[in-house]
Amino acid sequence: MDNKFISLEEPIAELEAKIDELKFIGDDSEVNISEEISRLKVKSDKLTKKIFSDLSSWEIVKLSRHPSRPYALDYIELCFTDFQELHGDRMYADDQSLICGIAKLEGLPIIIIGHQKGRDSKERLKRNFGMPKPEGYRKALRVMRLAEKFNLPIITLIDTPGAHPGLGAEKRGQSEAIAKNIYEMVKLKTPIISIVIGEGGSGGALAIGVADKIMMLEYSIYSVISPEGCSSILWKTPDKAKEASESLSLTANRLLDLGLIHEVIKEPLGGAHRDQVAMSNILKSTIISSLNELESLPIDLVLKNRQSMYMKNGIFEDS
Repeated sequence: MDNKFISLEEPIAELEAKIDELKFIGDDSEVNISEEISRLKVKSDKLTKKIFSDLSSWEIVKLSRHPSRPYALDYIELCFTDFQELHGDRMYADDQSLICGIAKLEGLPIIIIGHQKGRDSKERLKRNFGMPKPEGYRKALRVMRLAEKFNLPIITLIDTPGAHPGLGAEKRGQSEAIAKNIYEMVKLKTPIISIVIGEGGSGGALAIGVADKIMMLEYSIYSVISPEGCSSILWKTPDKAKEASESLSLTANRLLDLGLIHEVIKEPLGGAHRDQVAMSNILKSTIISSLNELESLPIDLVLKNRQSMYMKNGIFEDS
């Protein structure tokens, strides 16, 4: 995939453009320019390390939304085999912003559920920009119950700005569908692993994010509200999104410090979009390791640990 660049990557983009120019010249010239290309590559790597060594929360927000960042279907293709998608909630429709299906991970049958945003305008409309409607969450719950019935572990890949806020979704019970999923996932008698691969927005993420292991990619975010939404509520304008992102504690490392996730998954230099294959290999090995750990425990203990983990979140006072 051709990389698109966001503002913080512009200095890197300039160097890479020079490298591409030199490669083009090298194809049509007898002049040996390999040393210059190597020098520029080293310079580009050093610059990338410097830029990514001290990112602000707002810069991480922008990286989580990077147009070239791998989506759920990319990881499904690179990490799993024999994927068979399951459609429809058996009540209203098939919501294509949530991908659900059966696949194999190194020969082990698993259930995979993930948000899908879409690459171009046509696909984004088809996928509703990765914002599920009630029928999407009901489809996910139907598939999760299949996982429980056939003793299949569940992997969820979270990447959504949030649940669809439209009038039709509200009429069909958006909040009830989200709440139902959260309630049922707490009780599901099968191992669940949830990974935030991009944006983890509000109830739209939580509806498939109740799990035994909650992990985040290094440059992903997880928050009760988007920075723009928070800014609009607190400052009556979306222009304070940068300030809001600092206050929301939405980055992976911050959430790990707070004890709200279990692990931060490192990304390749420059982010997951710079090397999708390497990122997929890291993700795959992390999932396998976590599944091995969970499947070594009795399911009753897995369930008890899951419920205990959520009961410990937050601070409570007896009145």
